[in-house]
Amino acid sequence: MTKSFQEKLGQGGYGSVYKGQLTDGQLVAVKLLAETHGDGEDFINEVASISRTSHVNIVTLVGFCIEGEKRALVYEFMPHGSLDKHLDGDCAHLDWNTLFLIAKGIARGLEYLHRGCNTRIVHFDIKPHNILLDKESVPKISDFGLAKLCKRKESIVSVMGARGTAGYMAPEVFFRSLGGASHKSDVYSYGMMVLEMTGVWKRSNANMTSTNDEYFPEWIHKQVEAAGNLENHGVTTAKEKELVRKMMTVSMWCIQSDPSARPSISKVVEMLEGSFESLQVWPRHFRSSHTRPAQGASPLATQSSTSERLLTMQTAGEDFSS
Repeated sequence: MTKSFQEKLGQGGYGSVYKGQLTDGQLVAVKLLAETHGDGEDFINEVASISRTSHVNIVTLVGFCIEGEKRALVYEFMPHGSLDKHLDGDCAHLDWNTLFLIAKGIARGLEYLHRGCNTRIVHFDIKPHNILLDKESVPKISDFGLAKLCKRKESIVSVMGARGTAGYMAPEVFFRSLGGASHKSDVYSYGMMVLEMTGVWKRSNANMTSTNDEYFPEWIHKQVEAAGNLENHGVTTAKEKELVRKMMTVSMWCIQSDPSARPSISKVVEMLEGSFESLQVWPRHFRSSHTRPAQGASPLATQSSTSERLLTMQTAGEDFSS
């Protein structure tokens, strides 16, 4: 179906992805896994679980191939590729309304995984690279290689070691003293991803130097509170300004250091669909940090490199965890 793997779509730690076509003409993306462990039982269980999902914002698993130690997953083909390619460089052309709809679609997909399936699925690797866009830029969550299944009534998920991608990984995933990994860990990753979608990290990097005392979350707070000169970053209308400020506000609630202070993903959907005026500003109480980003360093890289950056805020305010 790939014609001897002629067209490569991407590559990562998981393996490589190739474009293919089924005999009926349907285009697919074939992901060859780089390595396997055990007798393949976990692979089959994962495929069986993911194949039961059905949601407009979850990528469709068409099938799988297994031969000896070789494993391949066959997904529906997404012509616009992954979201990360649309956020950087010359390809960053998505308008603010489209970005907002993408953020809302991802939240709905996560809500389905957390509440709509027979079994709650915690993804553990929400990031732009794992969000695929169809021809109409409808987002679909993909790559369930790190996902964990849990009973509907369970909140804490048992994981061995760090699970996720640095910069998007919730602090409790590797600092067990914060309460343990749960579906709230996906909420944290979602918040970091949406902040990246707004371009906050790029703008903060341009305004923060190694001698600047303004801490990253404090800077964002000021941007939301005072509309943050958004006109200088492609935000030209009152509607766009409201959408961007709403995305920033929801994101900052999502990346609270205490999982219990974060909203559930259902609450996130409600916040995004409601008016901006109805949103409460997150607590303006941050943990002190003596670590500032080096000049020219990515705030994402800096935030992922130290525990102080990950533990950004004290918990306070209304409980959005229900």
